[in-house]
Amino acid sequence: MVSEWGRMSMCDAERRLLANALLDISNEWFILVSESCIPLYNFSVIYHYLMKSKYSFIGAFDDPGPFGRGRYNNNMAPEVNITQWRKGSQWFEVNRKLAISIVEDTTFYQKFEKFCRPACYVDEHYFPTMLTIQAGNSLANRSITWVDWSRGGPHPATFGRADITEEFFKRMLEGHRCTYNDRNSSICFLFGRKFAPSAMEPLLHLAPKFLGF
Repeated sequence: MVSEWGRMSMCDAERRLLANALLDISNEWFILVSESCIPLYNFSVIYHYLMKSKYSFIGAFDDPGPFGRGRYNNNMAPEVNITQWRKGSQWFEVNRKLAISIVEDTTFYQKFEKFCRPACYVDEHYFPTMLTIQAGNSLANRSITWVDWSRGGPHPATFGRADITEEFFKRMLEGHRCTYNDRNSSICFLFGRKFAPSAMEPLLHLAPKFLGF
């Protein structure tokens, strides 16, 4: 099966990944990352951050503009009305209960497959909207994957060898504010993207100093 950006085939692939991971009953948390992601902390820090969290980390916010509510189709009702329409990042972490909800869903799937097509991008709206309706109190409403949109365009910036400096690491790790278990926190992101293959060597060189590897 070929996955197309912005179409339901992308979410189909993600649902299959979750379904296969759910077959192992010892798996309790499920994180979607890409080949261009890197961890920003060691395994122990990431594991305990997720294990102790009361919430799952999936962005789900109400965007009143053309790239949020402007993509809503009235045919989504009554399963989804415009006040329930949410937008978020494709990169998420969910617990086992939410992962099962994603895999088992048929009600919302049919609506999004039929009525959310470019310029409505399913991977930005399907899971955030469905989980907000079904289990909104379980969501942290933020992503744990850091990206940089400052260069403009439909995709976040991709970083290569020349971008990887000490100042760049500080920008990824410092100066962030969020809530973690309803308390203020400066540790907001556990992963970063997007990194080109050419970034690998300088990342490995600087990671021991900044990431503790």
